[in-house]
Formats: sequence, structure tokens, C-alpha cells
Amino acid sequence: MIRITQVKLPLDHTEADLKIRVAKLLRIPDERVKAVHIVKQSVDARRRGETAFSYVLDVETDREEQVVARSKNADASIYVEKPYHFPGSGPFAMDVSGAGAPKRSALLQPKRGGLIHPPVIVGSGPAGLFCGLMLARHGYRPLVLERGGPVEERTQKVQAFWESKTLDPDCNVQFGEGGAGTFSDGKLNTLVKDPVGRNRKVLELFVEFGADPAIRYVNKPHIGTDVLAKVVVAMREEICRLGGQVRFHSLVTDLQVETAGPTGLEAGPGRLTGLIVNGTELVPAEAVVLAIGHSARDTFARLHERQVPMEAKAFAVGLRIQHPQAMVDEAQYKGDGQAARLLGPASYKLTHRCADGRGVYSFCMCPGGYVVNASSEEGRLAVNGMSYHARDGENANSALIVTVTPEDFGAAGGKEGPLAGIAFQRRLEELAYQAGGGKIPVQLYGDFKEGRISSGFGQVRPQFKGETAFADLRQILPAPVTAGLLEGIRRSGQIIRGFDRPDGILAGVESRTSSPVRICRDEHLESRIKGLFPCGEGAGYAGGITSAAMDGMKVAEEIARRYEPVS
Repeated sequence: MIRITQVKLPLDHTEADLKIRVAKLLRIPDERVKAVHIVKQSVDARRRGETAFSYVLDVETDREEQVVARSKNADASIYVEKPYHFPGSGPFAMDVSGAGAPKRSALLQPKRGGLIHPPVIVGSGPAGLFCGLMLARHGYRPLVLERGGPVEERTQKVQAFWESKTLDPDCNVQFGEGGAGTFSDGKLNTLVKDPVGRNRKVLELFVEFGADPAIRYVNKPHIGTDVLAKVVVAMREEICRLGGQVRFHSLVTDLQVETAGPTGLEAGPGRLTGLIVNGTELVPAEAVVLAIGHSARDTFARLHERQVPMEAKAFAVGLRIQHPQAMVDEAQYKGDGQAARLLGPASYKLTHRCADGRGVYSFCMCPGGYVVNASSEEGRLAVNGMSYHARDGENANSALIVTVTPEDFGAAGGKEGPLAGIAFQRRLEELAYQAGGGKIPVQLYGDFKEGRISSGFGQVRPQFKGETAFADLRQILPAPVTAGLLEGIRRSGQIIRGFDRPDGILAGVESRTSSPVRICRDEHLESRIKGLFPCGEGAGYAGGITSAAMDGMKVAEEIARRYEPVS
């Protein structure tokens, strides 16, 4: 395979144009180009009126090494693809009957006790779903426990909440099949380094279960809330078809831990033997994947009581901001009308280092999207952004957030300890709920800057899911966060014309950007409580759909290295 980088073509090019361009770059006749595969497609809009596609391509031809040498093209090289590989099974067998003792392969020496029961995955967000899917496809028949409902039920409850403020604490924008990402833009970009190919495998699996095939190569892939809901259902059905189980309305309320392992091996500080579900049911388990998401605050508290090691971590909080999508398109495409028509709604990524050293940046940017009430606790209010696959809403929105550290919310020496970040989030959300009287509190940027409550909207027409009320958002946020937002918006207005327009709509509070807690795990991805595998965004090891899915795969690989599939 020959890989060519920096291949530029007009936006309206055809597939034939791509092949002709490749042949020219490699100095070979068109008919020698057997196939062209798009690895990455991005948009180059640096020059006004000259917006173009920029490609990384894999090309199949004959005598490839000779072709590269003769082309004298510095952007062409021989590329050997390294596909993702799931590891072979480990030395311990699973006996799903529960009657027998763990069996050991004769030629392998054990390092840990065996499994009597299939692995249990707590949570059906991207980490839990991808962990479950990989285990199911390799014969492990996992049990997935989800506190919320299936997508179909969840969609109805979320819509009812937006219309009537009737909140189900266990089935909402945060909890339920697919996790918090189900009601978002479904963005799949990640900055996680990926030498083993998990990222590409995640995209391939999403496509297999119904996502747009273009996500495999576009620079900023997204699925969209409407499509993602169907994809997660298809993944659930595949897990069940392969012998796994997915149980909804199954909240894990406690752990069962023994100080000696079931095989009599040295257990250290404790070994997991089961889970308590909904306060009454014991689910025996020796391997449990904790993929609980960043909002499972009650579960974090119970884990802390059970002395599962965890620590407070830095995260970021702030507000959502809305602008007309046409304004963002004008700025990003530099007035190129053809680009706007062919490429669809533009996105942006903004970062700024404040004078006090804090970072302020845009997060979860939703072209053509909506700001949604994403609350999961009574008396507390949080917002998020959401786009459908078409991204055809009138406004662009994104979170503008400012970094906060454990020092900011008193983790060191405070009574909350590692849960101090959760207490900090809750205080902000309580203030947001009070400010809006249970509705999403909103304020125009010009009024936010001057510290006065808005009396009406300007030319930016609001796009919300959930009721809104005008409020003073400064009364919700800590002073350093407010200062960071003001500085960041002012700076962003120098990059995107109109970003600091007075009638830009702010809404709060954006508090669920990432987990405020890290559940500690060792080099084998295991907690100090043996058999417990913290995983994904909630455990502090991911920051979005793709990285959470990749971490779920990583934990599935670790379980597979230890144990044989179910016989």
C-alpha cells in the first residue's frame, strides 16, 4: 500500500478526479491505480475563496516500492496497515453454571483466581457497550447492568422532562442506554494516542451498527443524537444475540467483597465476589467493569464508603453560548458560499490562556444544535449541547469552560475528600436551579458582561430543549470562572467575528464536562479491590465517546488475557 499525504482537491471533485490526481502525483498511468482508500479528509479554508479538501490516501497499485521511488514525491511512502487485534484468551475458564470451580489450562500458570461467573459490566455508555460487545464477540457472555431504561423509554422520559420538568433521577439525559453521549452531538474526535488501532476499530464498529460510513475518515466525525440512538440499540441486540445479557433499571447499590479469594490464593486488601442490585438482589461476580459515567454520584459515594481508592481530579465548568450558525459559517469559510453549501454547518475550536494561568476553551461544540436541560438530580440544574445528524438547527452552540483544580474546590483536607469535586458541581447546579426557578437560566452576553439580568432576546433566536428564564449567571459561577469567561469570549471575538456580540445567548451551568473523580487502577487496569476494573469517562480515564469506547475495549482485552471464554 502507498500512503500519500496532503492531497488537495476542489470541494466539488469527483471520484474520478481523485484517481487522476493520485496517478499524477505518483507519475503512473491512471489505469495502474487499482484502488484509492480515503484515510483522512479535512477542510483547508485558510484562503478566502479557495476552500478545498485535503486528503490522506492509501493507494493500491503494482510494484509499489518502485512507484514510490520513481515518483520522488516526499508525501508518498510505503505503508503497512496494522489492524486492531483482540488478544487470545487467558489461563482461566469460566463456568457459567456456578457449580464448578474455576478450571485452569494445563500449560499456563495462574496469577489470579478464576471466574465462576461471566464478567459484569456496570453501565451501558460507550465504555460499557464497547467492552460488552468485544467480550460478547469473543465468547464471554457478559452481563450489562444499566440503571436507566432502554433508548425507546429513555427518549420518552427525556422529552417529557423537557416539556413538563418531570425528572426521573435514574432515566434522563445522563442515565440510560448509551450514556450521556446519546443526547449529544455524537462527536467522535479524540486526542488519545492509539498505536494499536482501537480508534479506527471504534469507528468501524459504529459504521457496522448504522452510522454514516464517512465517520471513518472525516476530520471531525459525528453521528448525531437521532442516529446514535439507533446504533446503541443495534449494539445491545448484538450483545444479546451472542449470549450476553443487558438488564435495565438495575442500579448497583453495593459491592460484596471478601478478604480471601474464592480459590484460596492471596487476596490482598479484598476480592470482589458480587454486586447488590437495587438494594436487594445479589449478582455473583468475580470480574466487574465499572463503566458508570461521570454523573453516577451516588455510586461514587458508595464506592468511597467501601474504601475503593479514588482521588479528586481537575475538570472544567462554565456556560453554554449560542450564535447564529450562519455567522459561524461566514467566519470559518471566509464568506465562501459554495463551501457552506457543500460542507454543511461549520464548527470551531477555541482555546485561550488567561492572565491568571487558567485555561478557557470551547467544548462539545454543536453546529446547528440545541442547548438542553441535562439535569439528573432534583433541585439541581445542568446544561449540555445536542445536535441531530443533519445539524440543521438555526444556531451553533458550545460550552465555554474554565479549568478548576482540587485546590479550587477544597479536596485537600476537606470533609468530602476525593468527592469534593462532586460537592462543588452540586453547589453550582443548585445555584443554577434557584436562579432559573427550575428552568434553564439564561442571559445575553452584553448583560452578563455588565452584571444585569436580561429583559429579552436580541437577534439571536434561542434554540433550547427545556424551558428557560432570564437570570444573573454571575451569581452562579465562582469569580475566577466568570473572569475567565469574560476574557475568553473577548479573545474569541478577535478570532471569530461576532463571537462577542452582545446578544449572544449564555446558559448555565455547564458542570458535567468530565468526571471530577478518578477511581484508581493499576497497570493491569484493576482497582485495589481485586476483580474491580474502573473504566471510561466516569472512572477518570476518558473524555468523550471515542476515548471512553477505546477504554472499554482496553479493559475487555485485559479480561480476555486472564480468562478463557465461557464454555
